[in-house]
Amino acid sequence: MDLQPDLTKPYTHAFQVRDYELDLLGMVNNGVYQGYLEHARHEFLKSIGIDFAAMHNQGLRLVVVRAEIDYKQTLHSGDQFDVSVSLERESKVRFCFHQTITHSSGKLILNAKIIGTCLKANNRPCFPPEWESIFPKK
Repeated sequence: MDLQPDLTKPYTHAFQVRDYELDLLGMVNNGVYQGYLEHARHEFLKSIGIDFAAMHNQGLRLVVVRAEIDYKQTLHSGDQFDVSVSLERESKVRFCFHQTITHSSGKLILNAKIIGTCLKANNRPCFPPEWESIFPKK
């Protein structure tokens, strides 16, 4: 598949905090934010035509190899917020998702840099072949 998505604008996905995502302090637990980030990445990939199941059936697996998260503020029950996602090529075999979580009021909740790769059936890293047309080689 030859992809030609517009990666010049970040993709944004809206969420609302659910009560069961809170810790004893009444704030969203730090680990829950990673779930928000992952869900937004999956929705972003779907929006540009990336099909995880099809990739898996071809012997390719997308995996996270590093996550950097800078927490700025916290979210509470019922808060509405957006997770933005942009994608860039990090190296010959790695890609990087830049993500932010922003409260509906505009307040920055966190910045994240999620680095991933694609593993072939033999567990060797590669850059997803169908993504080659999106990014120039480094």
